[in-house]
Amino acid sequence: MFRPALSLGLLFSTAALAQTPPAPAPATPAAPTAAEVQASNAQINAVLPPAQAAMKAHVMFLASDAMRGRDAGSSEFDIAAQYVASQFYAAGLRPAGDDGSYLQRVPLLKVGPADMGKLALNGQPLTFGQDYLPGVNPASAQTTLAAPVVYVGYGVSLPSRDDYAGLDVRGKIVAVVRGAPEGLDSEEAAHFGGLPTKAAIAKAKGAVGIIALQTPEAAVRMPMGKTVATAQPTSVTWAEADGRGHIMGDGVPTLATLSAAGAEKLFAGSGTTWAKAAAALSAKGKFRGLALKPRLDVAINTATTPLPSYNVAGILPGSDPTVAPETVVLSAHLDHVGIGSPNAKGDTIYNGAMDNAVGIASLIEEAKRFKTAGKAPRRSILFLAVTAEEKGLVGSDYFAHNPTIAKVIPGGTMVADVNLDMPIITYKFTDVIAFGAARSSLGDIVKRAAAQAGASFSPDPMPEMALFVRSDHYRFVQQGVPSVFLWPGTSGPGKAAVDAFFKNNYHQPSDEVVQGPPIDWESGERFINVNYQIARDIADAPQRPAWNKGDFFGTLYNGYGAK
Repeated sequence: MFRPALSLGLLFSTAALAQTPPAPAPATPAAPTAAEVQASNAQINAVLPPAQAAMKAHVMFLASDAMRGRDAGSSEFDIAAQYVASQFYAAGLRPAGDDGSYLQRVPLLKVGPADMGKLALNGQPLTFGQDYLPGVNPASAQTTLAAPVVYVGYGVSLPSRDDYAGLDVRGKIVAVVRGAPEGLDSEEAAHFGGLPTKAAIAKAKGAVGIIALQTPEAAVRMPMGKTVATAQPTSVTWAEADGRGHIMGDGVPTLATLSAAGAEKLFAGSGTTWAKAAAALSAKGKFRGLALKPRLDVAINTATTPLPSYNVAGILPGSDPTVAPETVVLSAHLDHVGIGSPNAKGDTIYNGAMDNAVGIASLIEEAKRFKTAGKAPRRSILFLAVTAEEKGLVGSDYFAHNPTIAKVIPGGTMVADVNLDMPIITYKFTDVIAFGAARSSLGDIVKRAAAQAGASFSPDPMPEMALFVRSDHYRFVQQGVPSVFLWPGTSGPGKAAVDAFFKNNYHQPSDEVVQGPPIDWESGERFINVNYQIARDIADAPQRPAWNKGDFFGTLYNGYGAK
């Protein structure tokens, strides 16, 4: 499951990064006791009803040590992709990848700075590691710019708040601050808080690049020198058809991050200090954008390394020719974070059983439900296992920009996405959550399907986490597709179970088939049933899913029904 990392990768990158494990270190694993081995074997080999056993079997393979954490770009991930392809075939899905196969090649690129770069203000050089850190431009190995700088605060552009008001940024470099102003909806704040969105807005306004400014408060928490010493300055994107790296968010390149000290130099002679300008960010009504005095000269070099991987796509053609092209996407990420630092037992393999082998197993078994139902859905349904979610929702972004549906279904387009990411099934859930349900007609469908499966529907219990913009469905949202992210609910024992998983197993070697508390495969079967009913209802509904009129994301991305 995606969660941004507080690392240099965020400072260098134009894309948000998923959390990755620390670099591996040699360790001698502690040998398990005989009692531990016996208990583990008993949990693995427990006899289950066929539907539960089928789900567990997928997780046993995908989260085995042999898969070494399914890191995108690794040979083990490729094996996992072939496994999912074979299961899609067994479920009766038609191949929907490249060249008549189930696999869509994803040209991932590992991206990082080739050197320290050079920055200067009015010809005066800035100091690497003290004043600035270079950015990257995936689209060009060498980037050289010289332009005035305009400070636009958070870089938000809304009817209620426009940080660009009265400013001309055409042909200029925009200086922004990470994060979002107070008063926004949590999901909208998360959307505006990342550099990709800020870079996209800057591009729309005519800017040629952006730089990020470190606030004085952030400098106290994480001095730039400390960041340089501890960070991993790489990110991942995908290659365009001409080989250039894709800038995530389709914005201008992020040229650099300036420390608080570097920002003070940038503000010199502009009638105020960076400290005062930064303080005004949190003072209601006090923020003002500003054309700064210095010219900024930037020269950065970007290194890219191919990291090819695969999405896995299988499709169930719709039975009604009038709506069969309207394709419902069911997505889940196949990758996890690979090999990392050892835990107390010396285990270095981050198996990713719950995150997200359980989601992939649900996807496979859901496809089989359609096969055994004996009735094809009216609309087509695409089952999609994506790569590189843990590296910043990259595989789903590639598919959303390069869908393969029309290769199989003439005129096929995406009309909905239901995403499965790390469903936590260590308890008897009594409700379900669909992040984003309140934004489109999908919400009512989820509520009905949950009720038919004997579960209630609950609103987002943790809106402050803004999960709607933090998993693969968001890449479909950015293409205007109504989408939801489905989870077992947190009522009853759910909250404690979710909290325990995040504390004890999330992105740790302990996220295995055998974990504590144990995976409840009966709950897993119920979760599959809910998903099946949701997909069936969307596919058979009289009308295609639509955004609620005036919804922020639907309107922003020109989605069906929003305007």
